[in-house]
Amino acid sequence: MDWVTGLPPGGKKNYNACLVIVDRFSKTPIFLPCHKDDTAMDTAIMIWQQVISWTGLFKHIISDRDPKFTSDLWRGLYRLFGTKLSFSTAYHPQTDGLAERMIQTLEDMLRRFCAYGLEFKDSDGFTHDWVTLLPALELAYRTSTHASTGKTPAILEKGWNPRLPQYSLKKDLVEVHPTAASFKNMLDKARKHAQQSMDNAFEYSKQNWEKKHKVPSFKIGDLVLISTTNFSNIKGPKKLRNAFVGPFVVKALHGPNAVEVELYGELEKKHPTFPVSLLKHYNESDAELFPLRKEISEAEVPPLEESEEKKIHKILKDKKIRGEKDKLYLVRYRNPIHEDEWLPEKDIKDADKYLRRFKNSKHKD
Repeated sequence: MDWVTGLPPGGKKNYNACLVIVDRFSKTPIFLPCHKDDTAMDTAIMIWQQVISWTGLFKHIISDRDPKFTSDLWRGLYRLFGTKLSFSTAYHPQTDGLAERMIQTLEDMLRRFCAYGLEFKDSDGFTHDWVTLLPALELAYRTSTHASTGKTPAILEKGWNPRLPQYSLKKDLVEVHPTAASFKNMLDKARKHAQQSMDNAFEYSKQNWEKKHKVPSFKIGDLVLISTTNFSNIKGPKKLRNAFVGPFVVKALHGPNAVEVELYGELEKKHPTFPVSLLKHYNESDAELFPLRKEISEAEVPPLEESEEKKIHKILKDKKIRGEKDKLYLVRYRNPIHEDEWLPEKDIKDADKYLRRFKNSKHKD
C-alpha cells in the first residue's frame, strides 16, 4: 500500500490523493481516490467499504511508515484480525522485493494519467475528471500481461479476462443519444490514454532501474555517509546543505538493498535503516598526503528543526492510574493525522509549557 499525493482536485469531494493497493500474487491494482489529510479512521473505513468487502481480510500488508498505519488504531486492527505488517525501508518503497518496482511504476502511471486532464461533461453539465475516469486505468492494467508472470492480473485472480469496452461497444448504430455518444468517446479516450500512460511508465521504470540499480558493497563495520535528500527538517538554506552527512558505522545488512547504521546526535531519532541508493562509502583522509584536511573524529550531524509530524498542540485532560505515582496526559498533535495519545509527563517535550496552559484553561472553565 502507498499513497500518491499532489494530484489535482477531482470529483465532487475534491479528492487530491490516491491510495494504491497491490496484490502481490496476481499484481492486481486497486486505486482509491482520497484526501491527503485523511485520518487513520478515514482510511480504515475506506478500505473496509471498498476493498475488504470483496477481497476478504489481508494476511500481510507492506507499507511505508505513514502515521496512518503506525497509529494505535491500526496496530489494534492488525492484532485483532491477525494481519502481519511490514514497514518499507525509510525513503525507499521496495521492501521485501515488492514485485519489480511495481508501486513506483503504478504511481508514475497514475500521475501521467491524471496530468493529462481528461474530462467528460454529462447531460447535466457536470464535468467528470480523473476520479471518474480512473477505472479505465485500473481495467487497462488488470487486462495487460505482466512481465514477471506472463499472464494478466485478471487471469491470475479470476481465471478469465473481463470483456473490454473497445470490443463490446457497438460501432454501427446510426442514432445514439448525444450523452451516450459523448460517454462512448470518453471511454475510448480514457482507454487509449490509460494504455499510453502505462506503456510510458513501464519504459521509464525500466530505463531508470537499469541506470541506477547496483549491487551493494557494504559490510558490517564500514563507515558510510548518508544522503540528506530526504532530510526535510535540517536547519538552514537547502542550497547550502551538505549533500551527505556522517560518517556512520554499518550495524547490520537487511537483504541486498537496505543497510542499518548507528545514528548519533539529533539524527538518532530517525529510523536507522536506509536503502543503499542513499549511502556511499566514507574514505578516511591520509594525514601525510592531506595535512590540512580536517579529520572527523565523530559523525558530523547537522542541527534539525523540530518536526511538524508529531508536534504537540495542547493537553486535553489528565488522569490518575491506580497504583501509579505519575499522571497521564491526553495530548493532541498539530498534525490531524495523529490520534490523541496518553503520555506521562516525562515523554512530553516542553511539558512545563503545555501543563501550565492546561492548568490555566482548567481554571477558566
